[in-house]
Amino acid sequence: MIAKKNVDIKAMAAQYKAGIEAVERRIVLCAGTGCVANGSLDVRDKLVKELKAAGVDTKIELNVHDDNEKDFTGTYVSKSGCQGFCQMGPLLHIEPDGILYTKVKVDDVKEIVEKTILGGTVIERLLYHDPATGQTCRGDSDLPFYKRQQRVVLANCMIEPENIFEYVYKGGYEGAEKAVTAMTPAEVCQNVLESGIRGRGGGGFPTGLKWKFTLASENEKKYVICNGDEGDPGAFMDRSVMEGNPHAVIEGMMIAAKAIGADEGYVYVRAEYPLAVTRMRRAVEDAVENGLLGNNLFGTDFSFTLHVMEGAGAFVCGEETALIASIEGKRGMPMPKPPFPAQSGLWGKPTVINNVETLASIPLILRNGVEVYKGIGTEKSPGTKTFALTGHVANTGLIEVPFGTTLREIVYNIGGGVTNNAGEVLGEDFKSVQIGGPSGGCLTPEMLDMPLDFDSLKEVGAMVGSGGLVVMNNETCMVQVARFFMQFTQNESCGKCVPCREGTKQMLALLDDIIEGNADASTLKLLEQTAKAVQLGSLCGLGKTAPNPILSTMKYFREEYEAHVFDKFCDTGECRKLTRPEIVAEKCKGCTACKRKCPVDAITGDVKQPHVIDVEKCIKCGACKDVCRFDAVVGL
Repeated sequence: MIAKKNVDIKAMAAQYKAGIEAVERRIVLCAGTGCVANGSLDVRDKLVKELKAAGVDTKIELNVHDDNEKDFTGTYVSKSGCQGFCQMGPLLHIEPDGILYTKVKVDDVKEIVEKTILGGTVIERLLYHDPATGQTCRGDSDLPFYKRQQRVVLANCMIEPENIFEYVYKGGYEGAEKAVTAMTPAEVCQNVLESGIRGRGGGGFPTGLKWKFTLASENEKKYVICNGDEGDPGAFMDRSVMEGNPHAVIEGMMIAAKAIGADEGYVYVRAEYPLAVTRMRRAVEDAVENGLLGNNLFGTDFSFTLHVMEGAGAFVCGEETALIASIEGKRGMPMPKPPFPAQSGLWGKPTVINNVETLASIPLILRNGVEVYKGIGTEKSPGTKTFALTGHVANTGLIEVPFGTTLREIVYNIGGGVTNNAGEVLGEDFKSVQIGGPSGGCLTPEMLDMPLDFDSLKEVGAMVGSGGLVVMNNETCMVQVARFFMQFTQNESCGKCVPCREGTKQMLALLDDIIEGNADASTLKLLEQTAKAVQLGSLCGLGKTAPNPILSTMKYFREEYEAHVFDKFCDTGECRKLTRPEIVAEKCKGCTACKRKCPVDAITGDVKQPHVIDVEKCIKCGACKDVCRFDAVVGL
């Protein structure tokens, strides 16, 4: 690639500023994967059609460099990346009115145009109604979900992701220009090291230190890799950044390249993220077109080219050496370390690998200064962290909070409280949070007020991981939770090393024995021994952390495992073979439907009298529960 011109980003920003500030009204539709799947782009098309039919001057692209468009003053209908409040999508913002409409459908569009755009009135039913307080929220500033966050990396996910000029207008590429034109590689590394930023991919290794190691490796050819192979169940932080703010990732990679002396990079994106792939590729093309990628950038001798590559569809490719093998066209399998990628990485050349969120944070450090960045978060874990908040919580979605924020703040204030399996807010029914996905561990009610950062989580046997937060209520079986994650890691094991390949299979079989009522005291002992052996003996991070959900749940919910093993009972009812079916006398009407349906005559009782199940005869087929019209049968 060859840069076409020595770009003046300040002039670009000023020109776009003049254009965007002349727009009378801006309507922003969330176009992250979740909202797109729910029809947000159809809503946009319908909105544009209705606006134009009503005589409103409307555009979906703002080209301030076109003489025929630079004086546009009508309504600009744009899209954004993921706005975070996923369960309430599609989301529609109207500015400068400060209105946020939720769960917008195509059928709502005509009313929005007539009543809000033309009539100036707010449609109450489309606003968010907080179930905890009963408050009706007009816009972001009213919503506890947004008010309690500190969105830094996600702040620019509200801009049009496919418009490079809007990113530049927001201060984009200023950090890269500073690094390229005014700093030496060593100075860039030192700045990043002093900021204290640690890798957001899970390990928490100091980013500046990793860069310094790579800079010290002498070689004419070096590479920068962005690890966008996010594979944890329920995690979508990196995907949302790539979809909503792809230029931040590119700028972070440019700064990394300057820091280590690289001239080429790869963005390795999970293949299951087609929208992220499309927007990253568009961003790279636009950066090349506007002189922000290629040769002699910012009028210097610094050059940087970038490629976007789809991943191989394997969870293990999130591990550095497996990812490198995949880019090289080999099977994605980890390699022993040393040598580390900083010494011998892609095609044997020194390589620095950072995850998406880490790289998107870097431009803010150079743009705003080290001290500003260190002013957020904790001393040893500065900055913010994005989390995918899911599970039994009222407000699910993508959030961003400073390190040091408590779990209570996230679950009860941002998340809106714990819910039951029917989605009703329960209040104090919190049981656990699984943090860090299959590599992480459980946090219990006793840890609700613990500040979340790299070190505090390590002390309790958990980890930040990529940022998944799965909230669980008291109706959740923790043995089943451990089994779910073990099933995942067992399926995703590449099979290269014996401890991981065979150990995960054995741990899964032992969990099955517990769930099916075939376990005894030796099962628990063997499960714990196997977990520790796999943890110590596995080759890569996947195997070393695979036992974490088991060890964590066994540590904090030992009594639940023992109830499964010794009492042959699961009090949540999730383990079907360990339930104790019964008929609730207060609900039973004595209709005899269950008695007549039971294939083994396990139910007794007279007409119009409460019936009883003989648990010794019961085969737990569920036939009685299926025919009961009064929800009197429980435990099946």
